[in-house]
Amino acid sequence: MKALESKVALVSGGADGIGRAVVERYIREGARVAVFDINASKLLSLKQTYPDQLITVHGDVTSYDDNARAVADTVAAFGRLDIFVGNAALFDYFVPLRKLAPEQLSESFDKLFHVNVLGYMNGVRAAMEELKRNQGAVVLTVSNSGFYPGGGGILYVTAKHAVVGLIKQLAYEMAPEVRVNGVSPGATDTEMKSVEGISERAQPLNHINGFRDNAANAVPLKRIASPADHAAFYVVLASNEQSPMTTGCVIHSDGGWVAR
Repeated sequence: MKALESKVALVSGGADGIGRAVVERYIREGARVAVFDINASKLLSLKQTYPDQLITVHGDVTSYDDNARAVADTVAAFGRLDIFVGNAALFDYFVPLRKLAPEQLSESFDKLFHVNVLGYMNGVRAAMEELKRNQGAVVLTVSNSGFYPGGGGILYVTAKHAVVGLIKQLAYEMAPEVRVNGVSPGATDTEMKSVEGISERAQPLNHINGFRDNAANAVPLKRIASPADHAAFYVVLASNEQSPMTTGCVIHSDGGWVAR
């Protein structure tokens, strides 16, 4: 039997990168999936590839109403909701605090934290009652920046540390009905974008000159991850059969950064 047979998942930030890899792995594991994302063209591409296995919801994770609509659409299409995956995120292009102009700090903070932290809170809050009803699971994407400095700038690293705290608190609050865990990817070959206006040099992550080689050389396994390299952990943590006693935990998938 497939690990997620008969389960229904909602994945925010699921149209590209790690989110899309999770969606595709969930489908292979038997789940029906709703994909919630702000990028309409990438949602369309995903729907064309998997017309019968998923639905798409166009919206903004920073809006609670959009999250609630995503949950409602999921339940309307599939009759239930068992798994919420929070994955949408913005980067900060490694900008340190000293390079954030005082007049820019508040706006940049709001933009990044509203996506990277409030977006997860919105999604879990909107899905909470359905997940409790079905003894469900929450899986949130962290980052090695949630544990170590240097993998981003002041905003990204601080926000990802906040996500670790969010996982622990939600695991405490939502027990015993719902398990809450996270996956902590290291550097990954994705086009994650930075907060608009944070740096005139900002570009998608994997467009940075030397990014792949530098990321590979920074970890013991000596290679950069593909999005699919992380997807199995999202399956294990979503499955009550495979991880029934695991909550409040984060699995590292970072090429051995933890062992440096």
